[in-house]
Amino acid sequence: MALMLRKSPLAIAAVGAALALPAAASAEIIEVGKLDPPATPSCPSKPCLAVSRTTGYQAKVGATRGLMTIPKNGRIVAWTISLGKPGTKQIAFFNEKLGGESQAQITILNPRRKLRSRAVAQGEPQKLTPFFGTTVQFALEKSIVVKKGWVVALTVPTWAPALAVGLGADTSWRASRGKGTCEDTSTQTTQTQPNQLAQYYCLYRTARLAYSATLVTDPVPAATTTDNG
Repeated sequence: MALMLRKSPLAIAAVGAALALPAAASAEIIEVGKLDPPATPSCPSKPCLAVSRTTGYQAKVGATRGLMTIPKNGRIVAWTISLGKPGTKQIAFFNEKLGGESQAQITILNPRRKLRSRAVAQGEPQKLTPFFGTTVQFALEKSIVVKKGWVVALTVPTWAPALAVGLGADTSWRASRGKGTCEDTSTQTTQTQPNQLAQYYCLYRTARLAYSATLVTDPVPAATTTDNG
């Protein structure tokens, strides 16, 4: 004898309610500043050039502008830097002239008018010497809340072999240095204080900073679906 299965009205109602709920909220993982081909730092080639005693961000690479601008609200959870491998004499020279061992951290900027930006937050400083000749990613001890339109900058209180040079004139980066100081790369101009405002007047062409940051965007609910059956 065949058995007949009868659907419970309560079961049907429960299924209908589930179909009416929005799908799980989703977030994106975006590597801000990542662009192919990747930047290749100059060291140990001669001259071995390094980023020194400033905060900077990439302004343009070819036709791509705003490379380091946050595209969506979210949190920065890590940052990555590609490092050249300077020789022993080159390391000793930079250490002596630029305040000590190579180190860097990220700084989040809120751009204002007239090439000025305010420091919003920073990651922890990291010693770079053990990672020379590699690309290394640093996870932040505490993620940084960011908003669309803010900028991820690289702060180098001493020096970092993370500068690619000899590129096209359509590639450039900006540093937290004022008018008339662009040739002075040894004076300390980093943004390290909360709410500190600095002018990013100096534009350096044919060069690229070799860093990026990992953004996890705020979750966005998917569209609600309903049962039309």
